[in-house]
Amino acid sequence: MKRYIVGITGASGSIYGLRLVEELLKKGAEVHLIVTKAGSKVMPFETDIVPDKLLELNKSCEGTLVLHDIEDLFASVASGSFKTEGMVIVPCSMSTLGEVAWGSSKNLLGRAADVCIKERRKLIVVPRETPLSPIHLRNMLTLCEAGAVILPAMPGFYHKPKDIAALVDSIVGRIMDTLGIENELYNRWGEDYEKNN
Repeated sequence: MKRYIVGITGASGSIYGLRLVEELLKKGAEVHLIVTKAGSKVMPFETDIVPDKLLELNKSCEGTLVLHDIEDLFASVASGSFKTEGMVIVPCSMSTLGEVAWGSSKNLLGRAADVCIKERRKLIVVPRETPLSPIHLRNMLTLCEAGAVILPAMPGFYHKPKDIAALVDSIVGRIMDTLGIENELYNRWGEDYEKNN
């Protein structure tokens, strides 16, 4: 069973993180989820999903969901000896992005990301902020130079999305592509065009 870490911060867009968790569980993965304190407030505000009810995502899936306390630095994901396929922070607030970029882990989410960088494991950061300041851009460059993938939540429109779910799936599909996970969450450029023309 493949193992992934997903972090959800207080940036707007927790729907991206929740949808990713759902898809990873459908693929039979072991998902270690870390939600920041701000994330646990934003999530029910934007989606009506309460963090305490997240384990219900496990009910109809083959995978396993493990919820971690943001303050638990004794958790498995805090150690480099705990092997994972990688980590996705989605959405990623600028505060968390800055902490990870500068190695100033203040909680389990920052520590888990730091572990991925030092162990040369895949770290995907999905920033959700606009406009971006020079500080934000420098922090993203720092992370990119350290090996992280910066994958902004900027859905395309060439696939002619019909609703918000299609926009969300286009980003989640790109995240899964970057993790090397086969998916059919969105229509890739060229495939549908060639079929229909």
